[in-house]
Amino acid sequence: MSDLFDVIVVGAGPGGLAAGLYTARAKLKSVVLEKELPGGQINKTGVIEDYPGFSSIDARELAQKMADHAKEFGAEIRTSDAKSVQKKGDVFEVETSEGVLRSKVVILASGGSPIYLGCKGEMPYQTKGVSYCAICDGALPLFRNKPMVVVGGGDSALEEGLFLTKFASHIYLVHRRGEFRASQILVDRVKANPKMEIVLDSVAEEIGGNDLVEWVKLKNIKTNQVRQVEASGVFIYIGFTPNSDIVKDPLKKDEKGYILTNQNMETTIPGLFAIGDVRQQLTKQITNAVGDGTTAAVAAEKYIHGTLQRSPVGAGLS
Repeated sequence: MSDLFDVIVVGAGPGGLAAGLYTARAKLKSVVLEKELPGGQINKTGVIEDYPGFSSIDARELAQKMADHAKEFGAEIRTSDAKSVQKKGDVFEVETSEGVLRSKVVILASGGSPIYLGCKGEMPYQTKGVSYCAICDGALPLFRNKPMVVVGGGDSALEEGLFLTKFASHIYLVHRRGEFRASQILVDRVKANPKMEIVLDSVAEEIGGNDLVEWVKLKNIKTNQVRQVEASGVFIYIGFTPNSDIVKDPLKKDEKGYILTNQNMETTIPGLFAIGDVRQQLTKQITNAVGDGTTAAVAAEKYIHGTLQRSPVGAGLS
């Protein structure tokens, strides 16, 4: 039987690293599991300009600083793929690529993944003009006063497209269907914005350029006509999948699979906390995740010591 940890943090994104720092600082035996590099999704971003204290910092450098800080306080960071989380009695068992680990508390910082277009050029140009977060990257000098392509037809695509008009010279809003799925008020705003050009019944067929994105080929799926437009950025909003299925016990989620929590980041399973992109919240930002991680870590300490008062989870659910 493996040793019993106080806290297992699943995921070493900014939220997971913050949680590991705070639990280790509280002298709790803590391990943070990450199947890839510490930093999670921010490793797919080139430069961070919206994290307090750093007007501009390489994303991987920031991730490494966070990991080093957590280690300084005694958090162990393991390169290990967590496959499932299940509570047995008062103890959690986390099945990993290296065996089963046990703990009193699990902080789920497993994040999620954007749904990719799958078009030619998408993967090679990640961090070089392809992005899945306008708030994160839209204001970067790489994109300012230049044309951009936004792909998607739901509320997120239109909201982010409208946000990007603050920085772009022109926005091509590309949607594969003949009408948007977004709310009518957003559609009306898009149509009224002189910077936005609506391109329906179309897909982004190829993304290209030299070192950075310079152009996108758009294909009309009804006529098969292809045109190439100038663009320095491609922002993709065709969906996001939270990594919440890792929990094998019954758990309250919303209709999209996001885990419901209360203000302490508690889920409907006592001792299981969820933070960052895997939980239901307004926005996906580094600052958000770090705040979640801090809250969950403090709550976890109280839970272990028996002083945490549970409160309703989600919309009145318990």
